[in-house]
Amino acid sequence: MTRKLAVIGNGMAGVRCVEEINRLSPEAFEITIIGDEPHPNYNRIMLSKVLQGDTSITDITINEFSWYKERGIRLLLGEKAVRIDAAGKKIVLDSGMTVPYDELILATGSSAFVPSIPGIHKSGVTAFRNIKDCETMIEASESYRRAAVIGGGLLGLEAARGLLNLGMEVHVVHNASYLMNRQLDTMSADMLKRELMKQGMRFWMEKRTEKIIGRKRAEGLQFSDGTKLVADLIVLAVGISPNIAVAANSGIATSRAIVVDDYMRTSVPHIYAVGECAEHNGTVYGLVAPLYEQGKVLARVLTGADTAPYAGSIPYSMLKVSGVDVFSAGDIQGDVEVALQQYNGLQGTYKKVTVRNGRIAGAVLYGDSSEGIKLLDYLKKKTSAEVLLQKADGAGAGGADAAVLAMADHETVCSCNGVSKGAIAKAIEEDNLQTVEQIRDKTKASGSCGGCKQLVGSVLSCVRAGAGGSAKKAVPVCGCTALGHEEVKEAVMKRAYANPSQVREMLGWSKAEGCVVCRAAIPYYMGLVDGNNGDSELPNDNRHWTIEIVKDILLNANKLQLPSPVRTVMSENYLTPSDVLVRDFGLAAAPAGWEVYVGGHSEHPVKQAQLLAVEAEEETALRLAAACIQWYRETAYYEERPWKWLERIGLQPLREMLLDRENQEELLYRWQTAERTEMAWSVK
Repeated sequence: MTRKLAVIGNGMAGVRCVEEINRLSPEAFEITIIGDEPHPNYNRIMLSKVLQGDTSITDITINEFSWYKERGIRLLLGEKAVRIDAAGKKIVLDSGMTVPYDELILATGSSAFVPSIPGIHKSGVTAFRNIKDCETMIEASESYRRAAVIGGGLLGLEAARGLLNLGMEVHVVHNASYLMNRQLDTMSADMLKRELMKQGMRFWMEKRTEKIIGRKRAEGLQFSDGTKLVADLIVLAVGISPNIAVAANSGIATSRAIVVDDYMRTSVPHIYAVGECAEHNGTVYGLVAPLYEQGKVLARVLTGADTAPYAGSIPYSMLKVSGVDVFSAGDIQGDVEVALQQYNGLQGTYKKVTVRNGRIAGAVLYGDSSEGIKLLDYLKKKTSAEVLLQKADGAGAGGADAAVLAMADHETVCSCNGVSKGAIAKAIEEDNLQTVEQIRDKTKASGSCGGCKQLVGSVLSCVRAGAGGSAKKAVPVCGCTALGHEEVKEAVMKRAYANPSQVREMLGWSKAEGCVVCRAAIPYYMGLVDGNNGDSELPNDNRHWTIEIVKDILLNANKLQLPSPVRTVMSENYLTPSDVLVRDFGLAAAPAGWEVYVGGHSEHPVKQAQLLAVEAEEETALRLAAACIQWYRETAYYEERPWKWLERIGLQPLREMLLDRENQEELLYRWQTAERTEMAWSVK
């Protein structure tokens, strides 16, 4: 019997998790989604565009009603969950209806924080959190002239910009000394304030609202210093509060939000939480990328797929605030040093990068955010600050187009959805995409926070101009299909197929029985999904790679175990350093420790192995070698030798991938959970 999955919350985090579940195992669950709004899933981040009048509600809808119907998802809208009966595995709704479940995801999101201010519930006071709030503000603008927005953060400034577009006089009230004080420093905040004042906004800084004045309807604000501001519409944009009532009422552990572990599990079995309602290691995330990262982990947990634990996220913002590009990530104040600070008054741009213990810790960009993705990548990898010396001259010159041309295909353009430059370029070329909107619909790039829209547009222009594209016409796997290795691999990994015959049938093979090539290649790719040994449909089909280790004393080689389908054949002969340079993978003793090599080949064509890294300790060298082989296993095409794989992906991208501690740990985790192969080691 199909298991029942219920999701409380029809927002971005919960539905994204459902999308991942459908991608991994579309038949695994009978799904019910409960939402308290009357709308299908929409992009809450884009509400400011609706308020500004240049975007409709339909434009920000992520999944239309048809999407739910096509996937057999039961959608209950206008319903609110009030209690969970964990013992009986059912959800009680305020309408009296009950919804059974086997597994339950809490994705209840958050609500606008409502401060305890006298008069806060008067008519004329509204939050800015959902479509209904937008409609309230638009309606008010038709009858009233003067608005006050409490909150000078991103949400408040977006609300203010929308109200300006509606023809209102707008005053922004902020309790800090500068705007967006969580994302910006004083320099960039002052630049932003000057620009917004030119647009017509008025600011009341370091003001604390004591009460909302007016008899029946709000007529203005009174501040703690005795001053007053007359206003007809008061908009609250001072933060959010996680929606935890249903969890707290049901005996689920909560703190600031619903407490979850590294696999998004709550304190009650079979109940999970993701998004703004979840608290992981004391942190509640209110940004898109972390919520999507959580959803991917949970989807793999629920479908039984191997997954690395969720280890937290680096908060970042890549935004367009009232037409101004702004990027902020990591720590930009506090116990950090300023490593780089550039200001260009003529162009109206600003850049600051901070470091801690010699490694990049944070960054702020104003006016030109084209370097944002690269800086975020440095930040995630804890890159040495020395890289800034290499990039300082002319960094950012040429804007987004130059940034795109400098990017490798594997580098991420849309961090919210994990879409790389290569994936976007491939979609543009294969589907003849002509607009950013078409790219968004096809790949999801720029479809969440919208901060990468400029970069996506630059990828489009570069590909259309014949520069910076990636995907050449793929060489078919065999004569039975026009599909290339990457296309077949991607198709197999997106959907669970029962056997190779079903793959050939569903992917339109010209010959149902296949041929000698594809009857081996398809099971190989299927093996990458389900963790089996990828055994071929052909007899006696084995693939052997070599790992040669050279050291003058015995190495503890048993620490390194290879998952199938990678095999090891160890030489019993004495190996010299020159031997290592023509092997697929190699570790050689050196004065500084261990040299790790990849991509050699002793037969035609002879290829010299490339030095991947030098490690001081045996353990770290072995771990790096294992991570390299696992990455090769996951990304190489069938019968693609390591030297050819290395030429395809590039040495520098490989180093960036493997020397990143987080990436290496994830690869080693997948290494350890994969099926082992018995090996004989012979080390001289």
